[in-house]
Amino acid sequence: MERHFERDLAELQERLLWMGSLAERSVHQAIHAVLDSDEKLAQNVLEEEDAINELQIELDDRVVQLLALQQLMAVDLRFVLAVSRINVDLERIGDQAVNIAESAQRILRHPRVKPYVDLPRMSELAEEMVRDSLNAVVRRDSELAKSVLLRDDQVDRLRDQIFRELLTYMMTDSSVVFPTFDLILVAKNLERVGDHATNIAEDVIYMVAGRDVRHHAPDRR
Repeated sequence: MERHFERDLAELQERLLWMGSLAERSVHQAIHAVLDSDEKLAQNVLEEEDAINELQIELDDRVVQLLALQQLMAVDLRFVLAVSRINVDLERIGDQAVNIAESAQRILRHPRVKPYVDLPRMSELAEEMVRDSLNAVVRRDSELAKSVLLRDDQVDRLRDQIFRELLTYMMTDSSVVFPTFDLILVAKNLERVGDHATNIAEDVIYMVAGRDVRHHAPDRR
């Protein structure tokens, strides 16, 4: 019975990480559809959306079964509850990737508005946050999770910088309004990817240390 339970927990984590890898890949493909003017990458993201959604349903079912059939001790209970919350954030990261891919398809109908300077850096940071938050899950590494929390402000600052530059372009040249607005949406969606990675990191800290650091001071101590 105990071996069966341990296998169920291992499979739960394995499926969560597979979902995470799909969400991470979707974000990478979506943003590079914009940066590299590659419509095929955008189409890939749209085609893979269902796989992420199906995994969310599967993980929900696994969590419910574990909670219903097992008397979980504190550490295992925190892990299962954390998986339930992380599952939601990964599905929403997938949604943000879809939004970026749809914006990419519209952006590619127009000449490039401006050289991309801050957007690549913002995307690198957001992708790193997702990757490190998932690695923190695997390693049960609260310090790595804390490092993710500290990067959230950097993503927000880059978003603000991109917004300022793009709004200036829109005000000075009405012909670029539509692609510029979509670039603003891309930056906003990347910022939301960072927010969801932050949520995952907070769940790792809860899972490892039993502390809820949501809504705490910015240092997340």
